[in-house]
Amino acid sequence: MGAEILEIDRRLAHFDRRNTPVGLLERYAVGRVKHFLGRQVLTLTGALSLVILASPQIGALAVLLALTGEAIDCIYLRRVPAQMARGASFRDAYVLSTCTAVLQGATIAACVCLAWFSAPGDAGMFFCLAYLTGAAINGGVVLPFHKAAALGRLSVYVLTVLGLFVIEVLHEHHATIAFFYNLFGAVMMAYMVFVFITFVQAGHRRETRNSLNLLKQGLELAKANSTLQTQQSEMRRLAIVAERALDSVIVSDVRGRILWVNDAFTRITGFEPNEVVGRRPADILNGPDTSEETSREIAEAIQDGRSHRAEIINYTKDGRRIWIETNLAPVFDETGNMEMVIAIERDVTLAKQHHEELAQAKRAAEEGERAKADFLASMSHEIRTPMNGIIGMSDLLCDADLSEESRLYVNTIRHSAEALLTIINDILDFSKLRAGEMQINAVPFDPSDCIDGVLNLLRPEAQGKNVKLTLTGQESLPDRIMGDDVRLRQILVNVIGNAVKFTAHGEVAVHLDTKDKADGLLLSIDVTDTGIGIPNDRMERIFEQFAQADAATTRQFGGTGLGLSISRGLARRMGGDITVFSTPGKGSCFTITLLLQHVDDDVEQTHDAQRPPSEKALAGMTILLAEDNKTNRLVIAKFLRDAQVDLIAAHNGREAVELASAHRPDVILMDMSMPEMDGIDATRVIRRQPGAQPRIIALTANAYQSDRDACLEAGMDAFLTKPVRKSELLHQIARAPVRRT
Repeated sequence: MGAEILEIDRRLAHFDRRNTPVGLLERYAVGRVKHFLGRQVLTLTGALSLVILASPQIGALAVLLALTGEAIDCIYLRRVPAQMARGASFRDAYVLSTCTAVLQGATIAACVCLAWFSAPGDAGMFFCLAYLTGAAINGGVVLPFHKAAALGRLSVYVLTVLGLFVIEVLHEHHATIAFFYNLFGAVMMAYMVFVFITFVQAGHRRETRNSLNLLKQGLELAKANSTLQTQQSEMRRLAIVAERALDSVIVSDVRGRILWVNDAFTRITGFEPNEVVGRRPADILNGPDTSEETSREIAEAIQDGRSHRAEIINYTKDGRRIWIETNLAPVFDETGNMEMVIAIERDVTLAKQHHEELAQAKRAAEEGERAKADFLASMSHEIRTPMNGIIGMSDLLCDADLSEESRLYVNTIRHSAEALLTIINDILDFSKLRAGEMQINAVPFDPSDCIDGVLNLLRPEAQGKNVKLTLTGQESLPDRIMGDDVRLRQILVNVIGNAVKFTAHGEVAVHLDTKDKADGLLLSIDVTDTGIGIPNDRMERIFEQFAQADAATTRQFGGTGLGLSISRGLARRMGGDITVFSTPGKGSCFTITLLLQHVDDDVEQTHDAQRPPSEKALAGMTILLAEDNKTNRLVIAKFLRDAQVDLIAAHNGREAVELASAHRPDVILMDMSMPEMDGIDATRVIRRQPGAQPRIIALTANAYQSDRDACLEAGMDAFLTKPVRKSELLHQIARAPVRRT
């Protein structure tokens, strides 16, 4: 069928080409040449008549004239198609062919004049008019193809007749009755020529129009047949697909009554086609658990003639409950009226069960995550509370006058407690990073002091192993910079501490470099060691949680395996990263990059103004300590024994509220977890009391950001996590004004 369309398209293109000006000119030229011999019948008949009636010489001259004009015209016209094919000028060919046509017409007119003048009297008049009529008919036939050539010939013939009649009048010196008969006869012949030519033109136009219409109709018919064949082929394929589809296919009428179902419908529901045809699907498939609302929505979609998707509970023939996903699609006829509804239905019972299992697993995972968070919070609280006493008392003992042996024992206790606290902090920091709760608090700080402090902290361990710990590049650091110095210190302690830990001999070299960026200052810290190194296939694994290079490393050096994972997470939160290059047996180089900010003068002045005064500023303050743990109360009391403050103790939140109302303290140290009333509720009650308000500082073993937010939302001013350091405690107390209203 495609070949038929191509053939008709080719014929249409050929038709259009034949009826262009160039095509008509070529058809004119070919036709004139083709019918050359046919036209000579009239020429020879006229010449023979002149030979008989006039003389052989006149007949021969007439033949010579007629053939000369015909020869010139046909010789040129024979060349026209080839010229057009070569791209010659259409205008030139049209003008030249018009000229040869006029010349040919003039030779015919000359032959007529010979006959006119050779006949005695007016005996040749009718012969001449008849001959010119035939020539005019022959010339007018080509009018649809070459208008100029046809009109040129007709003009010559008309002028010839007029000229002959004028000569006749001049010769006779007056118009005779015979003249008028001949004149009226000439007019009648001219009219007949006009009618004939008009008829020929109309016939040509009608034939052209009919031919074009036939071609177009043939093309449309071929396209329609091709479309029909395609549709039939598609329908056959669709019928096969519908019949063999794994999904159920239901065809219903506009009222929702079943017309046809496929084999999958029977396989899924158990109903045979003869059991369901003519019935509504809802009447045979719905059951006790079927949603009436969903069933109503499906019925409304069919009634409205719109597509619809739904999931609904159906029942099989044997009463089994199944979930069905149905997709409705209305089918409309050519007038836009709904003809039928096709429903494609899929058994999604297993998918539903799987989805429910996933949902239950998700809920279980979320509950497990909450349980883990609760456990971590509880563990943190329960361990930090006694740790506060252990570390606090260790700090106090270190300040006492002890023997070297006793001081060694105390330092051992302190370092062990610090190691345990580090493990707890690592676990909590890792949990915060995973939950996205890790906060980066940017403040102005001296980067040199921060880095020197870390190296001074780690230098004793390095010296104990005869490992050299060096620092270069300090000159590139600015005096002050904006960033989280606490987190920077944590990263450096982890990375440099690891380098010292895993280096048995040689050195650990720390090199600093800075580079100005459009959005801040890029600090780069290279930590290079001569330690055991890391295999290439394990370099990225050391940044995974709870992972070290191998199990032997964990057994030999200890640790949770969280330090580098936390450090990289912190570095990325601070706009940088941690990367590593290592050669096993030769050492490693860790590169820390952090994006920090330059310090504005206003920020620096504000930070300087917020620095606490000396410890003497605490003298005379009234401080209320709300703490239910006796050891923690003792530690705080020992921290403040030299500060000359009036310390009042409350054992629970309710007592704290009463003492705050009675004594109007300058500062309240508030534990969050206390009997009778916790610190959060106690703070809210105190904040509602009239008069001057104290500075309330949270002392809690809860270390999560949510705990900090809860304290601040309740009205507390600061948040200290147990175990509390003496310096941090004094720092926060010293920030309290004498009184606040």
